Amino acid sequence: MFVPYIEVQAESSLQKLDQLADEALQMTKIGRYEEAKKLLKIFEKEFTDAAVKERSFSMDELRVLTAVHNQAVEAVTSVEMLPDKRINRLTTFRLVMDAFLSEYQPLWTGMEAPVMEAFQQIKAAALHDDQDAYHFSLNRFLEKYAIIQPSLKIDLPVEKMQQLDAKIMYIDRYRAQMLEKNTAVKELEKLETDLVKLFQQSDENETDPSLFLVMITTGSIIFLTLSYVSWRKYRGQKEKKERTKQKDER
Repeated sequence: MFVPYIEVQAESSLQKLDQLADEALQMTKIGRYEEAKKLLKIFEKEFTDAAVKERSFSMDELRVLTAVHNQAVEAVTSVEMLPDKRINRLTTFRLVMDAFLSEYQPLWTGMEAPVMEAFQQIKAAALHDDQDAYHFSLNRFLEKYAIIQPSLKIDLPVEKMQQLDAKIMYIDRYRAQMLEKNTAVKELEKLETDLVKLFQQSDENETDPSLFLVMITTGSIIFLTLSYVSWRKYRGQKEKKERTKQKDER
């Protein structure tokens, strides 16, 4: 299949940027912050060139990517930032770059377990009316969600993203009041439904429905071809036997 040159070039640029983001994350994980900083600088140059030449990013996408890149640079240059926070910021940056490149099953879906685990701890604390555990678990959930939130902005429709963020912000802002009025569990259940749908949807989109059509079509063609070949072989063998029989009778 013919693919336009500009499309191939754009994909190649994204792959290179994605690789740089991944390498910066790996350097950060092992504490090699200077190397990570150099990789982020190279990324900035490559990204600027790609954005100018190809113009393959929308303004919203540019804002998201610029913000997470700046946070990543701050993480590897800060003197006081804790290692876990550095890694979280570089992970966010890495997930955003992957969201641009991955059409199906982006890397942020791999955060389902830690995000949902933290969420279940909030719910359990609310059910037991444990205020200290509730606030601690909610803060932990917000930290996990913050890692994938920029990636969601790339992959989700604006309206859906706004609705999800609004529910989370509401629970965070009125956390104390909801505990006092015993409405926390109700609001958490609403949010849980959205989170489950979010990760389920990503699983459902893992395989393109058109791929099944291609598989079925290809399978049918192969089956028909093999059937025709078998029939031709059978017919040829039958005709050969008939010719041999006729010779013998003569």
